[in-house]
Amino acid sequence: MSPEPYRLHDSLGYRLSVASRQQERRLDEGLRRIGLTRTTWCILLAVENEGRTQPSEIAEFVGIDRTGTSRALRQMEQAGLIDRDAGTGDRRTRRVTLTDAGRAAIAAGTPLARANAEVLAGRLSPEDHAELKRLLETLIRADDRNLAHL
Repeated sequence: MSPEPYRLHDSLGYRLSVASRQQERRLDEGLRRIGLTRTTWCILLAVENEGRTQPSEIAEFVGIDRTGTSRALRQMEQAGLIDRDAGTGDRRTRRVTLTDAGRAAIAAGTPLARANAEVLAGRLSPEDHAELKRLLETLIRADDRNLAHL
């Protein structure tokens, strides 16, 4: 007897990916209209709302590698969204701060991000929304622990 075939559309991973792509597409479209990408948006939030000022902290918060972070920071500096200053005592240390244009980008992007989050939340009851967040956090924490063992 052969094993039951794997059904892609029945898998949790597939469903998580589709829901994530739907949310990301909506956000990307809104951010593109104000000249941002999802990566630049996340970096702006990391610096302004989370107080992350070191490239390594930003990379960890956003979930991208240091090379991608450095490239994004260079582009954002050229676009006038951030400034990078040498840290105190060690010239290799760079401190990232937002410019007025960076703060304006956050002000323009925040309503878009909130509206996008409301679309997703509006499809669930408040209880289901809270439960989904809790379950996803459980999956994320479990994966983080497993990655630490590799």
